[in-house]
Amino acid sequence: MISIALFNNKGGVGKTTLAYHLAHMLQRQGSRVLAVDLDPQSNLTAAILDEDELEQLWGKDSELFAQNGYPEQRKLFTRTESQRTIADAVRPILEGTGDIQPVSPVTVTEGLWLLPGNLELSKFEDKLSAAWLQGYGGDQAAIRTTTAFHRIIEQAAAEVDADLVLIDVGPNLGAINRAALLAADTVLTPMAADLFSLKGLLNLGPTLRDWRRQWQNLVQPHIPATISSPVAAMEPLGYVIMQPEMRLDRPVRAYERWLARMPWVYGTAVLGHVAWPDDDRSYEIATLRNYRSLMPLAHDARKPMFDLRAADGALGSTQKYVQTCYQEFRSLAEKVQDRAEAVLDRKTMD
Repeated sequence: MISIALFNNKGGVGKTTLAYHLAHMLQRQGSRVLAVDLDPQSNLTAAILDEDELEQLWGKDSELFAQNGYPEQRKLFTRTESQRTIADAVRPILEGTGDIQPVSPVTVTEGLWLLPGNLELSKFEDKLSAAWLQGYGGDQAAIRTTTAFHRIIEQAAAEVDADLVLIDVGPNLGAINRAALLAADTVLTPMAADLFSLKGLLNLGPTLRDWRRQWQNLVQPHIPATISSPVAAMEPLGYVIMQPEMRLDRPVRAYERWLARMPWVYGTAVLGHVAWPDDDRSYEIATLRNYRSLMPLAHDARKPMFDLRAADGALGSTQKYVQTCYQEFRSLAEKVQDRAEAVLDRKTMD
């Protein structure tokens, strides 16, 4: 099993959209995929589950049914009944009553599972932040806190025998993301061709290296064998360019300007090379065109964009667009899988 965190310090680059579609495409290519939502905004969970399921999952009654009093119209929940979230899993640590509680993944479809997120996960931020420094001295309670995400994912992946774990995290460098990324074998970076994404890379690379060094040198030597802990590999897998919508006030030449700088910024900031050739795009996995016109249809149909049919409103030329979307994501999934397997081979040999 290998885990991939999808992360960029810059928000709004299509990270969750990429995670959602990549998970579905990897599953249909034969991988057993566990999608993990460690973003407190829980956008991946909201993309996969419908509104009724979210209400049940997050423990909130439907105002619509409550106001009209039609309990017989409530749907039969098959995916979220008695289901818990990652926030529930860490609640004993947060409240000081115990260690993590295992959470069983939600079955999305055969071969694809979701470890659902919850907006309440944001309450865990301060606990994780305090535990980081306490872990330097070998405090076992702090170590259990910092390794919580790793152990939750490990247990869930073993339960479903996952081949690949995709971890969706928020766009910041806070304590929740630090704990989430420590649990990742690799990091896949979605990028927009703009100044803000490149600035995000300049922050991302040094921060990941610093977290890795601190964990491996200052914390890991104190971790007892009884606590499962990550190695904090966080190996850069590469980046995926999410092409923007071209408008008159954003000409193609502006897009190309930032696109040309990506290889060097990624090579020096993320990979840590002192010098990186400007034209070395070996870590550029793919460029995905803008599919904004398909997103509303996919949202209404509760399915990936590349699965849209005429009955979903994908008519005429739109259906050709859907086919192009399918081909691009299939190619992307194959490349990501190949890179992940190469990392897994090296991990196995080590």
